[in-house]
Amino acid sequence: MPQGSVGWTVAMKILVCNIGSTSFKFRLFAISAGQEHEVAVGGADRIGGDGGELKLQVGSAKATTQARRFADHGQAITFVLEQLIVGGALESPADLDAVAFKAVMAGDCEPVCRVDDELLERMEYFIPVAPAHNPPYIAAMRMFRQVLTRTPLVAAFEPGFHQTNPPRRRHYAVPPAWAERFGVKRYGFHGASHRYIATRMAQVAPSARRVISCHLGGSSSLCAIRDGESVATSMGLSPQSGLPQGKRVGDLDVYALKLMTAQTGRSLDELLSELGGGSGLAAMSGTSGDMRDIRQAAADGCEKAQLTLGLFTTAIRDYVGAYLVELGGADALVFTGGIGQNDARLRTDVCAGLEFASIVLDAARNRAPAGEMRIEADGSATAIWVMPTNEELIVARQAAELLNDRKAN
Repeated sequence: MPQGSVGWTVAMKILVCNIGSTSFKFRLFAISAGQEHEVAVGGADRIGGDGGELKLQVGSAKATTQARRFADHGQAITFVLEQLIVGGALESPADLDAVAFKAVMAGDCEPVCRVDDELLERMEYFIPVAPAHNPPYIAAMRMFRQVLTRTPLVAAFEPGFHQTNPPRRRHYAVPPAWAERFGVKRYGFHGASHRYIATRMAQVAPSARRVISCHLGGSSSLCAIRDGESVATSMGLSPQSGLPQGKRVGDLDVYALKLMTAQTGRSLDELLSELGGGSGLAAMSGTSGDMRDIRQAAADGCEKAQLTLGLFTTAIRDYVGAYLVELGGADALVFTGGIGQNDARLRTDVCAGLEFASIVLDAARNRAPAGEMRIEADGSATAIWVMPTNEELIVARQAAELLNDRKAN
């Protein structure tokens, strides 16, 4: 884990939560002046169903797995806190300085906020554009407030890193009232991941002022970074936008909905549900949407899978090209996320023919990267990195900074 001065002197224990509709994943960090330590990591799955289990690892001890059924997130949260105490990660629930959430959407709020009733109402307002993300986070935040009545809850919002995008990149060509009254704007997501890349690149390559960050996974986005700040990103109003996602559509002409309602008689909500969970790379390829399955199907001669790979690669290259123009070239191209880190063929296809932009991949280095490393060819003016991200660490830092600032004031 990267070390470095983090700007506060009082040690804090911060539980960072990643909430799904039937899952609860967490990392517990201890953060003090110049030190960041992951104390515990784990998660509960199949919440509300049968056959669930809890996984927990404290420090360097061997990870444990318990078969456990949780009726709701509240039960899972309570049990996790108990197990953190049993495992020695916490002395008591009061030992927690904060619970932090990698939250998704609340419009033009501050990037990092204390969770209160007003913030929860803002998150509820944006449920229509984040239907798979906001509801479980809202529910979990309310449950944590009941379980840990004196512990601060902090929300670090994904769009926060992109608030430095210029106005020309934050607006749609819609009537001004849509943006001013209703919040219809380009917000961007994966902010914690892109912020980590910006922060880490400043450590390992401080001369790289122009960075294109490619977060590629089940959900994907690109970000153009200049001097550590986001100046453009591929997602817009909702996490359903930008690149084709694993099971979400990505960019789509909105008039397709008019055509489909007219021809099928299906409701807008039905169509949006299909676009948000039954589309994307999975639907197009006829596979699970996992890139490994798509590649296998393509290798077996499946034309739909082959087309899917071509469409996904083309979408990435379109944004890379746009961001080369925006930045006036790039000092570094960074691949992160599950696909970005593990799919050498995709990196090859994305970088193919980019010699004109001084982006030249080294085939041998690209085939077997191990963790964080550079994979460009000797003589390539643009560095090409494979870099594991750490979104939870970013959220822990942001929460600690917020609380430290409040104590100082």
